[in-house]
Amino acid sequence: MSTLTDSVAPGLKVDGSYAPTERSRVRRVAKRAVYDRDTVHAIIDAALVCHVGFVVEGRPRVLPTAIARVGECVYLHGNRNSVMLQTLATGAPACITVTHLDGLVVARSTFHSSMNYRCVVIHGVGRTVTGAHKSVALDALVERLIPGRTGDVRPPTAKELAVTAVLGFPLEEGSPPPRAPGRPRPPADGEGAGRHGGAGVSPRGGVRQGTHRAAGR
Repeated sequence: MSTLTDSVAPGLKVDGSYAPTERSRVRRVAKRAVYDRDTVHAIIDAALVCHVGFVVEGRPRVLPTAIARVGECVYLHGNRNSVMLQTLATGAPACITVTHLDGLVVARSTFHSSMNYRCVVIHGVGRTVTGAHKSVALDALVERLIPGRTGDVRPPTAKELAVTAVLGFPLEEGSPPPRAPGRPRPPADGEGAGRHGGAGVSPRGGVRQGTHRAAGR
């Protein structure tokens, strides 16, 4: 099995952005797509959980797991007997998604209701991480969940490392298609504040009556 030994993304352009591919290019409302490296990194680095899509015996699966980035690579880990990690270690393609819900757009109609979010979708093939690089990746995962924790507890033993698998995915094909922050559209004819109610953007965490920020009644 190959080992990921570098942190350079071949997909990076001279200007530091990611070159879109056929899989990563955003086609619908393409103007919302941002391929800037700093934006991609920021969205990934703000996440505690990602969702990993893969195929087992012809059937798709999507599972949540922790994620951490070091340079131009993201890392996943788990028990070496994990079906997900065993499958991905064979070179099966994966689709890794990180999503942050920033707010709910409370519109005057159900059709125009929406969400403001940030998202990165990473396509790629994982590579088994071993040796010193494996310890670096595991430390990054712990630090992402609990900053400073690696300095407070003992490192994993050889036995613990042996039963833990780590996969690295280079950021070669990734794109963030965010729903740009915005306000509901102006009311159309017949859409007053009566039956249709007010409108606004509700911060993440759900909507309760009277909690959204009203906009343009």
